[in-house]
Amino acid sequence: MDRRGFLATVFGSAALLTVFTVGQTFHPLRRLALLAPRRPDVGPQGFPVNRTARSAGVVELARDPAYRLVIDGPGAKRPLELSLDDLRALPQHEATLPIACVEGWSAEARWRGVRVRDLLDRAGARPDAEVTVVSLQPRPRQRTSELDRHHARDRDTLLALEVDGEALHLEHGFPVRLIGPNRPGVMQTKWVGRLEVR
Repeated sequence: MDRRGFLATVFGSAALLTVFTVGQTFHPLRRLALLAPRRPDVGPQGFPVNRTARSAGVVELARDPAYRLVIDGPGAKRPLELSLDDLRALPQHEATLPIACVEGWSAEARWRGVRVRDLLDRAGARPDAEVTVVSLQPRPRQRTSELDRHHARDRDTLLALEVDGEALHLEHGFPVRLIGPNRPGVMQTKWVGRLEVR
């Protein structure tokens, strides 16, 4: 094979690979995503699940009627315990944000819930407070994520109760899920049980 034929083969292969994977992020071409590791539109509520509630060991904890979101820590002057009904009764906000997964897929959705900054204000946190978000998961892997002061105070950082107009599915973090801008999916903690304020 001469040089021209070799380059044509390489560029042609790269073009085909791009066509058959671009649908992961460019939705009009999602039907062509034959080589994608996961289709971004398949799963409960229209997007994938990387870690199920069963594998995380949270099914019973997440469905417990006695669920409480705890907001405490050295930076919380007024520690709080809020039921799911308490959270629903607070002012709700919406933000359209993507879940960008390290596996290579992304999916955008409309999230609705309580702003983290509003909860921090209720707990008497300083404006520069940082937060450790703790999941109900019993095992340490992916149990926590950190919110620096910028993310914690961002108007679009939510503890989401709904996605695209529906209550969160258990696989997407019911009863409460962290969602915020400019964060990889692995840091958008599901099944949130506690905000530890510092």
